[in-house]
Amino acid sequence: MRGLIGLSLLCLILAPFAQAGAASFTVEGLTFSDELGGFRLIAVTGTGHLDDPFVVVEELGGQGPAILQITGLRSTFGNRCNTQHLTGFAMTKIVRNLSNQPWHDFRMELRETEERSSPYGDGLSFGQGATGRTVASSSFGQIRVIDEPYDGLTFEDGNVPPGTSADFHFLITDETPARRILLVQDLSPPSASLPSTPKTSPWPHPMLAQRPETAP
Repeated sequence: MRGLIGLSLLCLILAPFAQAGAASFTVEGLTFSDELGGFRLIAVTGTGHLDDPFVVVEELGGQGPAILQITGLRSTFGNRCNTQHLTGFAMTKIVRNLSNQPWHDFRMELRETEERSSPYGDGLSFGQGATGRTVASSSFGQIRVIDEPYDGLTFEDGNVPPGTSADFHFLITDETPARRILLVQDLSPPSASLPSTPKTSPWPHPMLAQRPETAP
């Protein structure tokens, strides 16, 4: 499961899910796109404030990985989620299950590049260190926030039948806004028996590593 894969193998994984015509929405100066494949982006609304988060509507039919690309974040965008970070915004994701199986868990990871997880020094996180940061879902009973060795969210103990939607609520913050933000989404069963790999290794997180047919 923890075997490292390169960018070429990732492209092969995503190929079946690639969009014939990628969708993109520019809202409040940020552009949200499904061009990296794995899902379909339906709509984006809102302003990114706590009382008016960006609402991202998606459809997901496979296990993933599915990568939402966000570009355009600048220091002038400011922090709209009232944390101590230079920039930040609140997001609600509504993801419709187009598969033929119910979802019982769902994982997300923030990255700046496909090649590596977000290191501590890049300033990108799900509101790390913020007082009272928001991470919630009415679709899953258990939520884990992972700040090290990568920036991840794990939603567990859920039941999202085919044809229904799951909701996710969280913050994205960045002290040093980069060219793009990648929100990697995945439903494939993780393996809890293997240790974490340091962030500096390519593809260390389970959602972007090779997996056995059956988790131990």
